[in-house]
Amino acid sequence: MNDDVNLLYTDVETALRESVSDLLTARCSPEKVIAVFDGDREIQPKLWRSLALDLGLAGLLVPEERGGAGASAREAAVVLEELGRFAAPVPFLTSSVIASAALLHAGDDRLLATVASGERTAAVVVPFSTAPNDLRPTVRADGQGALNGRVTSVAGALEADVLLVPVAAQDGVELHAVEAGAASVTPVVSMDMTRQLADVDLDAAPGTRVVEAGGDTAVRGALELGAALIASEQLGVAQWCLDTTVSYLRERTQFGRSVGGFQAIKHRLADLYVTTESARAAARYAAATAADEDSDRHVAALMAKSYCSEAAVRAAEECVQLHGGIGMTWEHPAHLYLKRAKADQIALGNPQAARRQLGELVDLPMPPAGSTA
Repeated sequence: MNDDVNLLYTDVETALRESVSDLLTARCSPEKVIAVFDGDREIQPKLWRSLALDLGLAGLLVPEERGGAGASAREAAVVLEELGRFAAPVPFLTSSVIASAALLHAGDDRLLATVASGERTAAVVVPFSTAPNDLRPTVRADGQGALNGRVTSVAGALEADVLLVPVAAQDGVELHAVEAGAASVTPVVSMDMTRQLADVDLDAAPGTRVVEAGGDTAVRGALELGAALIASEQLGVAQWCLDTTVSYLRERTQFGRSVGGFQAIKHRLADLYVTTESARAAARYAAATAADEDSDRHVAALMAKSYCSEAAVRAAEECVQLHGGIGMTWEHPAHLYLKRAKADQIALGNPQAARRQLGELVDLPMPPAGSTA
């Protein structure tokens, strides 16, 4: 671990957080997010347009000389904390983080500029559960360069204007750009409908080769950045659950006193506070090492993905339970955060896989894959 990494929030990051929070407070109420689960998706394009264009988040990670805002992973992490805190249904992670990082690695400035400007939205066509070291392209190109294949459970594909498709080629993995209209994108029932997954079918779809052999390096690098930064979204989920639960337990009375005053409840909240603050340290370290391209960033990403995944789920479960009956109802927003936490838990590699990789790095014997131990 690099002791020189600064985990504190800078003034710039605090100002960015306030801007994002103010906009989400005005336009992303829990009622509007719940409506997304009921099939009302009107909020999504309007909200994303405001974030992408008014606040310039579409190109946050893209250098200024290549058409973006020139911010680092630290600022993107702060944005994701707020998006997690509101369970916001926008494609920032899939387009502005993962797809933009893939295009940056690939060196495609033309397409990158359109994504950075917010003019277009992009998505990398891999199953959302794909860990950075587990990329296995199933799409192939025929003799004329047309793409054929099927990729299931892709995040961001429904909102995307352009699909970035890893293609298995004779000399390695290529990365192709396909107009979304040239593919069949079928929504699937997802636990978290604010980030709905879709199956992508390519049937002789015309594509443009973004990078030849070596595309796997671009995609793996993008997925690793995504895995490092999704920890900040999970931190935002955990923070909302903690804050909302504490507020509720202060107001809710039983037997003539505040429910939060009972010692057993205090202990649970104290444990949850420690869990959330520990998640903050892990997420901030992953974002900071990614921003600095520190040599410890690979380990930091695995640590953050492993710890924050389970911290968010635990916070959401405690939130639902400590809210008693109302936590189980459709009208209360607690279920939004439980679903986001559970979906994020297995996104970009699950915690068990991350711990296995960490164990391998230090030659620690690990149980066989698939073992429950």
